[in-house]
Amino acid sequence: MDMQSLARSITGRAPGPIPDVATMGRIFSNPRMPLLLALSKGVVEPTYRAAFLSSAAGSGVLRWLSTRPCDVASLAEKLEVPHEDRSRLRDWLEVGVRLGDLRRREGCYTLRSLSAKALAKADNDALAAALEEVMRFHLPVLLNGPRMLREGRRFSLSDQDGAVIARASLVVRPLVEEAISSVLDRGTPLRLLEVGCGSGVYVKHAAELNPRLTALAVDLQAEVADEAAKNMVEWGLTDRVETRQADLRDLSLQPQFDLVTLHNNIYYFPESERVAVLRKARSLLTPGGRLLLTSACRGGNIGMEVLNLWFRHADFGGALPREDELVAQLERAGFSDVRTNRVVPGEQFRAFTASNTHPTQV
Repeated sequence: MDMQSLARSITGRAPGPIPDVATMGRIFSNPRMPLLLALSKGVVEPTYRAAFLSSAAGSGVLRWLSTRPCDVASLAEKLEVPHEDRSRLRDWLEVGVRLGDLRRREGCYTLRSLSAKALAKADNDALAAALEEVMRFHLPVLLNGPRMLREGRRFSLSDQDGAVIARASLVVRPLVEEAISSVLDRGTPLRLLEVGCGSGVYVKHAAELNPRLTALAVDLQAEVADEAAKNMVEWGLTDRVETRQADLRDLSLQPQFDLVTLHNNIYYFPESERVAVLRKARSLLTPGGRLLLTSACRGGNIGMEVLNLWFRHADFGGALPREDELVAQLERAGFSDVRTNRVVPGEQFRAFTASNTHPTQV
């Protein structure tokens, strides 16, 4: 905002007489004023918008408003807000109006901004969840990192919302599905183990590609595994896919799988344990079986670097892998024919494939 625009803004909002020239001069000569304006417009307001959109999407408000205009009473009913708190809900909605994401007409609210309209679409649920992940999980490590280090505090698995993470991870769904399509045998019976199954969409994709596929899908978090199990019922895959809460490291099974997959979760295991984890995965493969591992790697965009920072501050897991380090870990775990593929040019999202040539013992 230039000085003339600032003057118009101040005079337009002033409840009393227009400030005199001396007052305006003192305001504009304050060396903090340009920084204040820059922070307000360039940092604070976009942060407020991101937080509001995240909340409006996660609570269902955007979805409801995309269907029809709603007044405060109808939104309060949907959100289960008590009658005595409806005025505070109105205040929250009015902030959305001020930010430009909502519009109010005749007491009813509708969507205004392109961002709000886009995040309201079911097809963009993964993007809405990714925004929620940033606001709820990424920002705390940026805000509290130094304090946590000073106090010796760490994030735990309970600091994540497994359902939100599972939804947000689907932003890379096209990349992962392409990697699955490139390695999956489609003509013969195939037994799949998916480690960290999330919502189960990648098992579904594999099952659609190979109608003779059966699978065991496991996830560390019980609520995530439960949601995946519900999805298998909805998709009609319960006769082909077993879903359970489990840790790969604790699975006691004979080598029976033709393919083991790990998508976007190798950093849930500490770096010191990754060779053992990969060796465990290999022990569950039949001779000649294959592993497919997809992951963001170090050196990617800023979002991946903040994700890496979060896991560096957690009491489980560890840093995002570096491509060469993960290749070496796969080879140390006994895999052969280890290959990597950069799925998106210019980005650090990788698909790793490896083969189980020789039997192994854990």
